[in-house]
Amino acid sequence: MKRTHSWPEPTVPTLAGEGFPVALYDSARGEIAPVAVHDGRASIYVCGITPYDATHLGHAATYVAFDTCIRALRQAGVAVDYAQNITDVDDPLFDRARDTNVDWRELGESQTNLFRSDMAALRVIPPRDYVRVQDAIDDVAQAVAALVEAGFAYSVPTPDSVGGEQDIYLDILAVQQRTEFAVAQISHYSPVELSEKFVEFGGDPDRAGKRCMYDPLLWRAARADEPSWTTVVGTGRPGWHVECAVIALGTLADANTDADAPSSVTIQAGGRDLKFPHHEMTVAHATALTSKPFATHFAHAGLIAYEGTKMSKSLGNLVLVSKLTAAGADPAAIRLAILAHHYRSDWEWTDAALEAATERLRNWREAALTASTEPCAETEQLVQQMRRAIADDLNTPEVTAIVDRWVQQPVRGSECIDAVDALLGIDLRGTDLR
Repeated sequence: MKRTHSWPEPTVPTLAGEGFPVALYDSARGEIAPVAVHDGRASIYVCGITPYDATHLGHAATYVAFDTCIRALRQAGVAVDYAQNITDVDDPLFDRARDTNVDWRELGESQTNLFRSDMAALRVIPPRDYVRVQDAIDDVAQAVAALVEAGFAYSVPTPDSVGGEQDIYLDILAVQQRTEFAVAQISHYSPVELSEKFVEFGGDPDRAGKRCMYDPLLWRAARADEPSWTTVVGTGRPGWHVECAVIALGTLADANTDADAPSSVTIQAGGRDLKFPHHEMTVAHATALTSKPFATHFAHAGLIAYEGTKMSKSLGNLVLVSKLTAAGADPAAIRLAILAHHYRSDWEWTDAALEAATERLRNWREAALTASTEPCAETEQLVQQMRRAIADDLNTPEVTAIVDRWVQQPVRGSECIDAVDALLGIDLRGTDLR
């Protein structure tokens, strides 16, 4: 599976002393639980962008949240393997390219580059494995062929396909009957909620020939004027959910040859709106392919609103990271405005929030300028409190409050400067005090 370049990795200080084991809210269990570390390592798969528009604050909040998760694990001495995809083979991208008369590959690459620059500006740790869907087509097709052969997939009549080939769907009932997967095991949605979300996120419950309304598309046979690839399962392109399953397994699970590992990956992560169908269907595909639990933890970030409505590309109510920075906002202040909220909470972006974060950052940096280089027991205690808070379900509001207390100390040790960088991703040695 071919990887693409991500973005430069920020320098992350290593904190001295003993860290704290990380506990994280698990959507499937509905409770905070210890992250399962195996042989000193953990892996995390975070669903990537569909690159047809620039990075908005909703995106940024999700990636900052799980960047914080990686930082929390690192302070506990855990080595983290991180993978992320780029959904650059998808209808929204093709539609935007068609509407703007731009080649879809050019549009996808330009928006991915903008995302890369936004992540670098926000000092987000890059994935070790960054994979475009167009670079994993053959891997996905081989997985689809394996699912068909194992009796987990079937074809349906497709009159509008090129060459008479047929669309292929995953048989959810077969997966439920033969594995431990179950619909709603992560989302816990009611039947009505499942139906609504399935349609909202591109599902086709009424498609003729489907065995179950929730069966997701595995492979779309080629249509006229659509991008397609010739593979072992015919000419066409992958469905959405199988892409993430194959990329996650191909980057993280394949690297883990230990048969005793409890799951293919440690943490599956993304925004709360991805619980169903995307994350549950990803689990269904991966479980059918491996006969092994896909993840031990399912972590989800809250949703960001703007002017009273959830921020989303489809609604167009976007606050773009690139536009904020172009207007003079310090990326560290944007990050701090995000970290002022718990990652699982839903909240609303406002100009006032950015102004408050900018002032807070200024106070922190001014305090750092006068911090003593001599060991300070009081500051060392605050650093340990910060590490404990970040390990407790990524409690960044508590961490920021502790830093505020450090600012108020008459004698401040410089130990807090590296801790803020390591845990929150904010460089207090920056000279910009705006």
